Amino acid sequence: MIERMTLRMAARPVPQPVAAPLVWVGAFGGAAILVALLNSTAGPGRPLLVLVALSLFAIVLGLCASFAAAPGTAVLCWLFLNGFGIPPAGTLTWVAQRDARWMACLLGATLVGTLVARVVNARAAYRHLTPAVFTEPPETEGPPPGR
Repeated sequence: MIERMTLRMAARPVPQPVAAPLVWVGAFGGAAILVALLNSTAGPGRPLLVLVALSLFAIVLGLCASFAAAPGTAVLCWLFLNGFGIPPAGTLTWVAQRDARWMACLLGATLVGTLVARVVNARAAYRHLTPAVFTEPPETEGPPPGR
């Protein structure tokens, strides 16, 4: 026999993602600081290190962003990688295979972060769903007594 149960939500709703423009401001500022920090500590000629660091940063940004913010986040991170992570600094170039791979890596990192956040939030929301307990009101035997 199948028993029908209604579900009610607990007090904790699923968190909403941060608006895309705010994520992009964070990507712009964070990528600039990260690339400047890596260039000053490790040296300016290490694009693979900068790519790994920006990919990890993109994952972190993806944890609070929506899927719509992922392409913009990847492009902003790639601009700082290409402009300041590869010598000569300040020059944007496009090498088709290399830059396409880097862009795909950054986009994939952002999407992985967003997907992980959505799965974790959905699982947490599912765990907070509880079956509601309803009791039937007592039935009356007949019409109410008249005056």
